Amino acid sequence: MVNENIRFPEVRVIHDTEGHVGVMPTADALQKAREQGFDLVVIQANAVPPIAKIIDFGKYKYEKEKEARKAKAKAKTVEVKGIRLSARIGEHDLMVRKEQAKKFLERGDKLKIEIFLRGREKRHGDLAAKIIQEFVADLNKEMPLKVEQPVSRMGGQLTSIVGKA
Repeated sequence: MVNENIRFPEVRVIHDTEGHVGVMPTADALQKAREQGFDLVVIQANAVPPIAKIIDFGKYKYEKEKEARKAKAKAKTVEVKGIRLSARIGEHDLMVRKEQAKKFLERGDKLKIEIFLRGREKRHGDLAAKIIQEFVADLNKEMPLKVEQPVSRMGGQLTSIVGKA
């Protein structure tokens, strides 16, 4: 809230250069800000009384936007990478998938482990679930993992999502 939009009867006023000015009626604080050529901006509305600062609002708004851009630039988006196994996967193929999974997890991505069952394999969903659980257990021996979604089955597809703990 800025200037005339402030609806509180009194505010605690802080000035950039003078520091803490004190608690005063909003009209007096607004007049003081105008005399100095600045704006009265509510910084913390839920305090008792609300805290308002005498500052240049345009500069304040620019600084807030700049902080938001910096925070957005530093934010890492977490991707969900997929690893496909099969009900008849060989030992070497399993090791290759495990190494790839470790690379994904070390980068900070989440891992979606999935098995598609075909034909008669659909009757043996328990074996496919066991393969996924063993794969996660092997990975967990090398780095701590957090299972975000346990093994679930949708038709002929079993999936599980894990992330680095």
